[in-house]
Amino acid sequence: MLSTRDLSQFPDIDTLRRAMQSMAMLDAILCPEWQCRYWSFNSRWATNEAMGSMRDGCGDDLFVHFGPAGCWVKGFTHESVMSPYRQQPPMTWPGIYGTVPTDFSGCLSDAAFDIASTTFCIWRRYGDPTWQVGPVIFPDGHPDPDGSSSLLSALDGRPETYRAWATEYFEVEVDLDAVRHAFSHARLTSDLVARLNPAVTLRTLAPDRREIGYPRV
Repeated sequence: MLSTRDLSQFPDIDTLRRAMQSMAMLDAILCPEWQCRYWSFNSRWATNEAMGSMRDGCGDDLFVHFGPAGCWVKGFTHESVMSPYRQQPPMTWPGIYGTVPTDFSGCLSDAAFDIASTTFCIWRRYGDPTWQVGPVIFPDGHPDPDGSSSLLSALDGRPETYRAWATEYFEVEVDLDAVRHAFSHARLTSDLVARLNPAVTLRTLAPDRREIGYPRV
């Protein structure tokens, strides 16, 4: 099962970025109200930087930062046994940030990522052969102690995974072929958008497409 204890099936950096852009674009089509969306992506976060995120509206979140050095991922599940708020004063679980490379030091000081609320962190530089995680000793007796399985499992890069999730989350039938089209970063068409949500148009989606950086052609 995909988690911080087994990242062998987690997509590489570029595949992850494309998948998050696709998921954000699909969310924008299925849910015009930004505040009600689950996935978002800002391709213009800063110069040569982009940021994907997830917020479930119940206190859990995921931030994925893409920069020149590589990719840094931070997650928080409020019910996790490794939540910093399980003790007073709150304290991040030992080892989570202990070996984060200096390439990602800016992420650790960026208030937007709410570093104090963290249950897991992973990273990968472009030169790294695999994803990395700090020297965390996990508590015994918990199948998902840091909540990473519940949050990272949606990021396996498979259209089928997003379609199953979106069908349940938005409580609508979601066209799998349309999802596959978006995951391939093929050009959006009026027909494809209408198959997903006839209440939106290519014109109304233009601001979202620019922010997400979803290709026009």
